[in-house]
Amino acid sequence: MVERRYSNRIHREELDEGVVEKLARNLPSKTSMCDKVKHSLRCTTPRVKRSLLGKIPLLLWLPHYSIKENALGDLISGLSVGIMQLPQGMAYALLAAVPPVFGLYSSFYPVLIYFIFGTSKHISIGTFAVISVMLGGVTERLAPDSNFMRWNNVTNESVMDVFSRDAERIRVATAVTFLAGLFQILLGLVHFGFVVTYLSEPLVRGYTTGAAIHVIVSQLKYIFGISPFRHSGPLSLIYTVLEICYLIPKTNVGTLVLSIVALISLILAKELNTFLSKKIPIPIPVELLGITIATLVSWQVNLQEEYGVDVVGEIPSGLQPPIFPAASLFVQVIGDAFALAVVGYGIAISLGRIFALKYGYKVDSSQELIALGLSNSIGSLFQCITVSCSMSRSMVQESTGGKTQVAGALSAIVILFITLWIGALFEDLPKAMLAAIIYVNLHGMMKQFMDIPALWRSNKTDMMVWVATFLLTLLLNPDLGLIAAIGFSMLTVIFRTQLPKYSRLGQVPNTEVYWPLEDTNHVREVPGILIFRSSATLYFANAEMYQDALGKKSGFDITKILSAKKKLEAKRKKYEKEKAKNPAESNVSDMVEEHEKDVATIQMDFELDPSFPRAIILDLSPVNFLDTVGVKTLHGIVKDYGEIGVEVVLACCQSCVVDNLQTGGFFNDKVTMSRLFATVHYAVLHCQMVQTYL
Repeated sequence: MVERRYSNRIHREELDEGVVEKLARNLPSKTSMCDKVKHSLRCTTPRVKRSLLGKIPLLLWLPHYSIKENALGDLISGLSVGIMQLPQGMAYALLAAVPPVFGLYSSFYPVLIYFIFGTSKHISIGTFAVISVMLGGVTERLAPDSNFMRWNNVTNESVMDVFSRDAERIRVATAVTFLAGLFQILLGLVHFGFVVTYLSEPLVRGYTTGAAIHVIVSQLKYIFGISPFRHSGPLSLIYTVLEICYLIPKTNVGTLVLSIVALISLILAKELNTFLSKKIPIPIPVELLGITIATLVSWQVNLQEEYGVDVVGEIPSGLQPPIFPAASLFVQVIGDAFALAVVGYGIAISLGRIFALKYGYKVDSSQELIALGLSNSIGSLFQCITVSCSMSRSMVQESTGGKTQVAGALSAIVILFITLWIGALFEDLPKAMLAAIIYVNLHGMMKQFMDIPALWRSNKTDMMVWVATFLLTLLLNPDLGLIAAIGFSMLTVIFRTQLPKYSRLGQVPNTEVYWPLEDTNHVREVPGILIFRSSATLYFANAEMYQDALGKKSGFDITKILSAKKKLEAKRKKYEKEKAKNPAESNVSDMVEEHEKDVATIQMDFELDPSFPRAIILDLSPVNFLDTVGVKTLHGIVKDYGEIGVEVVLACCQSCVVDNLQTGGFFNDKVTMSRLFATVHYAVLHCQMVQTYL
């Protein structure tokens, strides 16, 4: 079979940026800034309606809710998630260092608010382990146990004022939650949802894995029944582990036995649930059964009195009246609140987008910020702790048939029923059982360690980000660890722009396409023309390397040639001076003959070298901005190579790059817009035409 090659010839005028600009003047002018402002401030009925529906999505989708298609799935899903919210809310409240009942409040108010303002149909809003452990670090730092030790004159020993400690920690937690919600609302109003793009997937997964280790260590005191001192600041995790190892001989045997039995039972029950997931419509409420059985055993055997097992304690029935958070604490927690706002939003939007892509609907990132912010800020008025999206509950909500946000509202109703009438029944629940529930729910996060070999095979830089984030989170705690991890991630981006790939381009035969010569054997170099491209943008950090790479690709050192040329010119001027003073002096004539010979030698080498380019085309298609150093670098390249007779032109400049060139002083009487070309091929045609005339 003979392969046929088709050649396409397109006859058209050669276009540089100057010609394109003239053509653009004939097009309709852009809307002025004044007109844009007037349009943005115009108030019409359709616009008000769109704005209202955009800010309150409930009004958009609820009138079209299909009871026949969605009601049954949402009912089953809402009941399943509501049952899960009970043990998880109480357990994650312990992570936040507040009484368990506040985890129940946080599973009610924020869920209802998200039902009104949220755009994701499948995520389950409520308490989450990573967010709770971050919050717990703040509450225990500002309200440590040592501040509430009181001397008992009867027993002659220090005792903990638990009531005052818990009250102060609630004040701290609600202040942090209110500020975090406020940050999320403000970011959403200015459409700053893209801030989460700085949290790459390897960073988020490494961070959540590191935070999960903090969660595990924080719950060891409930597993062993010991009371280690609370450490804070960098390396606090290591100090805590060392102290727990020191206190292990003081382990409460009853608590340890209960913890082991609870862990084994929950793991086996979870595996059974997984095995039966395809055979039963809803999962077995393993955690609810676990806390029910543990509460009954604790009540019957009197574990607290007989064996010293720590239990949940008093759970007040009913809901708390609204109260504004303590504004005096805002200055002390503003940094922690911002970190919680960003991490909470990042987790929620990541999972929300996964479900949206799977089921074919759109999640509005800015509206999600507002919804989550309202959930936190309004929830804090009712003494709720910071909430986000729970991965495990979201998976249950989706797998049990949840179709809309109605499932979340139904789960909130379940929590309301429990809080009003049933909550007091769990006062004898051992805290070790809640710690076991937390451990079992961290099973999915522990699987994220398998990201390391996968990233090693696919992208080693991403693997470095994952490992560095994990280690920084372990050593510096979740708050400082997040900041350091983002900084490290940004550094990897900077380093990659400092070490780009520099290529010489060649033409694919019979096309207007130009590919790197080193990537394929099917391209040919254009004779006498060097087409140079960098894979990164051009700015102060890599400008010098850009010049060096261009010199290597061109095959000669422009600096040495210019230096030699300047020396010869200096010698020539010196000879002219000497000749004017002593025209008959023979040694000056010999010097001139020698210098002229040197000049001729350089010129002969220049003409005879077949690899020496007569023109250089800089392909700037990867460049999306130029700073002042970048503009000066390009101007220097054009000037230096022009001095030795090599024309330099620019191709594929984006409009913003052209603007940077204009404002940076690149153009003058000698360097005009005619040096800029829309495509590499236009630039090649221009250079070939110039060489033909020369």
